[in-house]
Parts: sequence; C-alpha cells; structure tokens
Amino acid sequence: MSTTWRRFEVLLPRHLNDGREVPPEVLAGALREILDQFDAASSETQTIEGHWRQSGELYQDVLVRLFVDIPDIAPNRDWMRQFKERWRDRLEQIDLWVVSYAIEVE
Repeated sequence: MSTTWRRFEVLLPRHLNDGREVPPEVLAGALREILDQFDAASSETQTIEGHWRQSGELYQDVLVRLFVDIPDIAPNRDWMRQFKERWRDRLEQIDLWVVSYAIEVE
C-alpha cells in the first residue's frame, strides 16, 4: 500500500517584531521539535527576506525555512497546526507562515 505524503514548510523569523534577534539555539529548538516528532526535519541556511503589509504598515522579515515530509494523515496535520500556534506565540508573531502541499516520493 502506498502512503500519501505532505511537505510542510515553516518560515521562522530571525528577529522578533521589536527588533530583538532570535537566538540561533531557539530556532534550532523548533527544528529539534519537528525532528523529535517525525524522526526527520530539514532547514535551509540561506536567508529568506519577506515583505508584507498589515493594517497599512509595512513589515520586513529575515526568515529561515524548516521543512518536513510526513505521511498525510490527520494526526500529523493536527500536530503541525499546534506547532504553528506554539511557535507563533513563542516568537511573539502576529502570524507564522506555514504551507503544506501533497508530494510524491519516488
């Protein structure tokens, strides 16, 4: 029987909204949390710049991307939703960008 897979990508800020830097060990903690849950996780070391408006105010973010490929089942989706909420609060963000999409693993 084949498994349907889903990739989750999480963009985490390198700075809080007030400008304080997020310590690298905090960001590493997010990766470890995914790793501990799913036995796999990846991150990119390149910097991603995000630009967006909220209520007419322009925001600029410097971000890192974490990603994980996991079986597409309800408990995994629920866990990722809870991860987003925890880390949104922990990093004092208005929102965190988490996307997911179906993938085929050959």
